[in-house]
Amino acid sequence: MAIDDYTDHDRKEDIKTLHGMGYAQELSRSMSKFSNFAISFSIICILSGGINSFAQAIGSVGGAGAGLGWIFGCLVSAMFALAMAQIASAFPTAGGLYHWASILGNRFTGWLTAWLNLLGLITVLGAINIGTAGFFAGTFGANFGFTGSPGQTVVFVAVLTIVQALFNHVGIKVTALLTDISGFIILGTSALLIVLCFALAPHIDVTRLWTFTNYSGLPTANTAVFPHSDSLTYLFLLCLLLPVYTITGYDASAHTSEETVKAAHSVPRAIVSSVLWSSLIGWVMVCAITLAIPNLKDAAGQGWNMFFWTMDQIMPSGLKLVLYVLILISQFLCGLATVTSASRMLFAFSRDGGMPVGSAALAKVSPKFRTPVTAIWTASVLEVIYVYAAQFVQIAGSSLYTIVVNSTLVFLFLSFSIPLTLGMIAYGGKKWPTPGPWAMSAGLYKLVSLLALAGMVLIFYIAVQPPNDYVLDITVGFVILALIIWVLFERRRFQGPPIGDAAIAKRRAAIAAAEKAVGQSA
Repeated sequence: MAIDDYTDHDRKEDIKTLHGMGYAQELSRSMSKFSNFAISFSIICILSGGINSFAQAIGSVGGAGAGLGWIFGCLVSAMFALAMAQIASAFPTAGGLYHWASILGNRFTGWLTAWLNLLGLITVLGAINIGTAGFFAGTFGANFGFTGSPGQTVVFVAVLTIVQALFNHVGIKVTALLTDISGFIILGTSALLIVLCFALAPHIDVTRLWTFTNYSGLPTANTAVFPHSDSLTYLFLLCLLLPVYTITGYDASAHTSEETVKAAHSVPRAIVSSVLWSSLIGWVMVCAITLAIPNLKDAAGQGWNMFFWTMDQIMPSGLKLVLYVLILISQFLCGLATVTSASRMLFAFSRDGGMPVGSAALAKVSPKFRTPVTAIWTASVLEVIYVYAAQFVQIAGSSLYTIVVNSTLVFLFLSFSIPLTLGMIAYGGKKWPTPGPWAMSAGLYKLVSLLALAGMVLIFYIAVQPPNDYVLDITVGFVILALIIWVLFERRRFQGPPIGDAAIAKRRAAIAAAEKAVGQSA
C-alpha cells in the first residue's frame, strides 16, 4: 500500500487497534508497506553479512558451505519469520517481541524478552558496523592509513553510528526514504556482482556447490576461519553461521509497526517477503562468488580476506571500485536501519517503565520530528560502548567481529524464541483467542513454531562451539543475573504493558494527553 492510498478510515482503524492495546499514536504513521519491507530487507542486507561473513562458508566445508549450507540456514530463519509474522499481525506494536511475550506470557517473560532483544539489537548494530569497518579496511583502508586495528575500528564505528543516529533523529520519513533507496541499491549491486562473477570467472564448475572439502584450520590455527576438525558434519553446522547471521533483523518490521500504515496486514507480509527475497538473491550471490574463485584451497588460505582476494584475482580495478562503493553504502544503510529497530525497542519498553532509570525520557517523542530521540541516541551510545569494551576481550582464534556476531546470534534468537514458544502454547486460548488478518492454520502455525524452536537449539549449539564457548558462559551468566534482579527488584517495580479492558481503560486520559503533546489529532 502506498501512502497516497491510505484513507482516513484506514488511519482511524490503525489508531483504534493501537488504542485497544493501551498505547497512544505518538510516532508518525507514515511508512508504506514497501517501506516496512525495505527496513527489514536493509537490515538483513546480503551485501553486509553475506560478504563480511562469506569466509565462513568456504572456510568450513568448501563450496558446499555456500551451495547447500545457505539453503539449510535460510530455512531455519524462514521458520522464525513465519511464526513471528503470525504474532505480528495480531499484535502490531513497536517493540513487538517484548509486547508479545508479555501478553502471551506474563510480566517476567516480557521483561526478559525485552532485555534479550535489546542486547541482541545493540550487539547486531555493533556487528554490522564492525563488519563495515573491516570491509572499509579491506577496500579503501590503505589509502587512509586505516588497517582495521581494534582502536581504529572503535573510532570508525563511533563516527558511523553518530551519522546513522542523526538521520534517525530527524524523522521516520527520512529513514524510510533511505531504506527504500537501500533496497534498490542492494538489489542492483547484488545483480551486478552476480553478473560480473559469472562473466569474469576463470572457469565454472557447478559441482563445487555440493562438494564437501575440509578447509578448516587454514591458513594457521590462529588466523583460520574455523579451527581444524576432522568432522565434516560438525563443520557443515558451523558454516550455517553465514546464512543464519545474514538472514536476521526482520523483526525491524515489527518494531516499526506503529509507524506503518495498515500494520496488521503490512508488517507480517514484510517480515516474510524480506526473508524470502534475501534468501533467494543471497543464495545466487554466494554461489556466484564461490564459482568465481580461481582456486578454493588458495582462497581458504586467505582466511577472512577470502572475498577481497577473489575480487583481486578476477576483477578489474575500475569495476571493483564501483562495487565496493555501492557495497559500503548498503552496509552503512544497514546500520542506519538497525538504529531504527533498536531505538523503537528501547522506546516501547521504556513507555511501560521497563528501564530501571530514565524510562520517562527514553519514552519521550519529539513533537517536531515525531521520533523517540532520546532512545535513538541512547541505543547508539550503548552500541559504541559495547564495541569499545569488546576490543579488550582476547580470545585465541576469534576476531572482534566473530566475538560480536556470535553474541548477537544467541541474544537475538533467544529473544525470538520466548514469544514464539508462548504463542504456540497460547494460540486459540484465552490469551490469544483469534489470529490477526494474516494467519496460517492453527496446525501449520504450531508446526512452524516447533521447527523454529528446533532451529534455535541448533543455532545455540553452533554459536557456542570453541573457540567461542565463552558465549555459553555469557548467556548463562546473563540469565542468572536477570533472575536475581527480577526477584530482588523488578518483580515489584515493573508492571508491564496494559493487559485487560480495565488496565487499558485507565490509560485513556494518558493516551489523549500524549497524542495532544505531539499534535496527533484523534
